[in-house]
Amino acid sequence: MARNLIKNPCGEDGIDFWELIENGGSMWKVEDVPGDCGHAHCDENITKYFVTSFELCLKRQLVDLVQEGYSTEELDAMPPVTVKDWYSGRTDCGCTYQLTVCLLDENQEVIQEFKPDEVTLELGSDCSWKEVSHTFRDYSPGLRFILFQHGGQDTSFWQGWYGVRVTGSSVTIEL
Repeated sequence: MARNLIKNPCGEDGIDFWELIENGGSMWKVEDVPGDCGHAHCDENITKYFVTSFELCLKRQLVDLVQEGYSTEELDAMPPVTVKDWYSGRTDCGCTYQLTVCLLDENQEVIQEFKPDEVTLELGSDCSWKEVSHTFRDYSPGLRFILFQHGGQDTSFWQGWYGVRVTGSSVTIEL
């Protein structure tokens, strides 16, 4: 089984290993599943999540694949790269969620990008945990880094942590 290259994917170590790009409102926070007005996660091993605030909150990790032990030969063979993320809202407030994952070359130029449409969870919609998954295939040789970025905010602009919840982020390479 391929190892997850994302460090601290569920917030067990607070915000460690994540670079905060946008830290609006009351800033990022880590809470315990299910949280106020939340849902249990289908994976009982996930016990924490990151939560956003009333202004845009984005965080990212840049994974250096050579530093992680992959050879340039392995990477130039263009192995499948799978990314996954889980998001959820609260039952009492709407929110938005966004995700961008980029395969980057040695100069950190984009080889290929996965950026699904922003998701809006309206008040009263199904706010249970949902998984986003994508596998990169047939990209150009030269992969050396992976940039994983996600986040969002609440749609009611309530002070506090009423925005999207994210957890269980992963990046794996199948050799």
